[in-house]
Amino acid sequence: MRLVLLGPPGAGKGTQAQVLCERFGIPQISTGDILREHVQEGTPLGIRARAFMDRGEYVPDEVVVEMVMDRLEEPDAEKGFVLDGFPRTVPQAEALERALAARGRPLDAVLCFAVADVTAIARLTGRYTCPTCKRTYHREFSPPAVDLVCDLDGTELVRRSDDDDLTAKRRLAVYREQTAPLEQFYRERGLLLEIDAEAPKDEVAGRAEAALEELLERRA
Repeated sequence: MRLVLLGPPGAGKGTQAQVLCERFGIPQISTGDILREHVQEGTPLGIRARAFMDRGEYVPDEVVVEMVMDRLEEPDAEKGFVLDGFPRTVPQAEALERALAARGRPLDAVLCFAVADVTAIARLTGRYTCPTCKRTYHREFSPPAVDLVCDLDGTELVRRSDDDDLTAKRRLAVYREQTAPLEQFYRERGLLLEIDAEAPKDEVAGRAEAALEELLERRA
């Protein structure tokens, strides 16, 4: 199963990515993590990316897509993948589409998790993350067993410095301006599955799985 996840900040994409990865036995691919690894390890792609970063410029889409495709060649991605955080713009989506088509591995679906702004803001401002295992929690919706301590490894949880009300509103505005056009891009290709994410995470996961099963049945 080859998937891309879309949705505004606070829609629960990270949580749903973990569920989907476990359900289908596929890896979650984070372009941010890939970029940092290449730069830290000094790979040829990392050196190219670092040159742009040192000049304060965005890493070109072609370089990021090449990093993603390099990651998808690894054995754990043979059965599929969940792309989280990429693509963010239509040009990135077009570049990814070309690269996947060239390898005969087109996307199966694009899941778009939809929530109202008020819900997204409430989720963002109460969110905490484990810096070790990256598991996310929420003070109200998904608290750890012990306050501010990760259930899995006991690490003290941290809150992102930009998870405040004003910044959350700005992030939502940026999403609508830059990333929301992707929804139309994938809708035109018959790949977009809109998921109502105004519910507890288990219910949202059930909706996503049902939508994927229905899609696969239609294509069978």
